[in-house]
Amino acid sequence: MKQSGFFDVEERLARLSGLGDQLEAFSRTVDFEAFRPDLDKALAYSDGSKGGRPPFDPVLMFKILVIQTLNNLSDERTEYLTNDRLSFMRFLGLGLSDRVPDAKTVWLCQKRLTQAGAIDGLFNRFDATLRNAGYLPMSGQILDATLVAAPKQRNTNAEKADLRAGRIPEDWQDKPAKRSHKDRHARWTLKFTKAKRQDDGTMPSSDLAIPFFGYKSHVSIDRKYRFIRKWKTTHAAASDGARLREGLLDKTNTASSVWADTAYRSKANEDFMEKQGFVSKVHRKKPHLKPMPRHIQKSNAGKSVIRSRVEHVFADQKSQTGLFVRTVGISRATMRIGLANIVYNMRRLLFLERLNASA
Repeated sequence: MKQSGFFDVEERLARLSGLGDQLEAFSRTVDFEAFRPDLDKALAYSDGSKGGRPPFDPVLMFKILVIQTLNNLSDERTEYLTNDRLSFMRFLGLGLSDRVPDAKTVWLCQKRLTQAGAIDGLFNRFDATLRNAGYLPMSGQILDATLVAAPKQRNTNAEKADLRAGRIPEDWQDKPAKRSHKDRHARWTLKFTKAKRQDDGTMPSSDLAIPFFGYKSHVSIDRKYRFIRKWKTTHAAASDGARLREGLLDKTNTASSVWADTAYRSKANEDFMEKQGFVSKVHRKKPHLKPMPRHIQKSNAGKSVIRSRVEHVFADQKSQTGLFVRTVGISRATMRIGLANIVYNMRRLLFLERLNASA
């Protein structure tokens, strides 16, 4: 077997480019240097004046988190694949002989960003980049939420009662190691899904209710370009509708219309939107114990054509990047979901840029 050389690596990279390397497209389209001010402030790495091994570049570490989010990788798997894949190394600007951050370093980077509450700043930084590129929030906005799974907790009924009341169970008080592995913020809820037709052709009288544990991702996208413009993370049992009044509406959108499903229909929300200058296109609910009026059915059907576009966002996050919370606690879950929202916007930008180039 001949020894591989520089030109062999270049030939392999050229082949990857020809096959369509998504990370290479990211490098061409996304200005990662724009994130540097926020990363430098949040990570606050040493300048090396006191000696020791120099820290990794903050932008390089952020790009590793992007890779991790794109491929739904654990810290250990991220370390392995960064060492293994040429496409990852090219994206990070690393050579075969360069030092690669290990799993512990990746974990510490996430921890520092989480403790600094940096994810909002990073998201807003990229949103500003989108606006400067001409992708302004336009044509109104669409709100929705999706459940995001987290590792299930095995707690007793008494422990669950304490957690719901915001207390730390007594048995955990003097066990810091146990507390660090217990997610005190995620909650159980029921996920309702349409029942499937039986083998004999009949339909069950009721839909299915599936227990679900984790968090909930609330987003607002603009109707024109379908970028995520506002977002929020809560536990899975949180009400969708109440979040509308907690900063999910984007006042910079060029249109005032707001689309959402019936979970967001309430007098409080309608009054809030009217006061803030928004026009409600929220689905109307079926009257209790009465058939849905024909004109409301037609109105809801028309709204669904537009509202359903937000489902494509969640489908992309779950099918393409496998959105899942591996961590413990809502702060880290917010970091994970925030990164997923940034990466979705990056992927959406790539799609729109390719669309514009081919037009």
